[in-house]
Amino acid sequence: QVQLVESGGGLVQAGGSLRLSCTASEGTLSNYLMGWFRQAPGKEREFVGVISRNGGSIYNVDSVKGRFTISRDNAKNTVYLQMNGLKPEDTAVYFCAATKGVTMSRREILYDYWGQGTHVTVSS
Repeated sequence: QVQLVESGGGLVQAGGSLRLSCTASEGTLSNYLMGWFRQAPGKEREFVGVISRNGGSIYNVDSVKGRFTISRDNAKNTVYLQMNGLKPEDTAVYFCAATKGVTMSRREILYDYWGQGTHVTVSS
């Protein structure tokens, strides 16, 4: 069992930065591929990116490439989402998720554990 907790969300002006953290209150995150997803107001949840167990492979969707960076520190049992150059359209609730699978997938159904989410609001 893994209990995920996101933090680091807040209100930021366009062009600003935030770093989200995802920690496990239970479980060892190094055993999992870790994904980030987001859900904007009135929209379906969408995939943002995923990082491999050792952090050696990372995939981000095109809309955030060059602006968002996923990393992990397995010694701290934490995964990060560094967000730079934020835009109003990045406003959403951001979720981290863990999968026991071996495929770096964007499919929500393949993720076994989810955090409760942290709110990010980007003002124009």
